Amino acid sequence: MSVPAMRPFLPKRLEPVAFGFLLLGMMSLIVSGMATVLAVGIHSGFVFQWLTAWAPSWAIAFPAVLVVAPVVRRILKRIVQDP
Repeated sequence: MSVPAMRPFLPKRLEPVAFGFLLLGMMSLIVSGMATVLAVGIHSGFVFQWLTAWAPSWAIAFPAVLVVAPVVRRILKRIVQDP
């Protein structure tokens, strides 16, 4: 039994926001997981502790990337050559 393909539902204008939302969600999950392992090791309550650390870090990182991304784009326009 196959899973039906998901139909696109976001307007194109929201693509940069959705990109930041998904990228930061995944990156902050990985980074907070690694930091949690290094700080406390893997134990019986690890997953709960990891997700407890991840949620606020993502909540701070997502709005921050929405503010920082336009600045980074402007910097890149100055330093990257057109083909």
